[in-house]
Amino acid sequence: MSRLWTVGDVAVFLGVPVKTLYEWRTKGYGPKGRRVGKHVRYKPEDVIAWFESLDHAV
Repeated sequence: MSRLWTVGDVAVFLGVPVKTLYEWRTKGYGPKGRRVGKHVRYKPEDVIAWFESLDHAV
């Protein structure tokens, strides 16, 4: 298993502000994150799978 990603790691990967990720979480949108104590962590494969599931039609 690879290292879990922080909110900052996910924000960099997706190219969005950290604040956006927190807003998405409150709305039930975005990649699935899990609480580890008071911190939110993401499995890289979950973030990538979520991103690839988006409709990227231009």
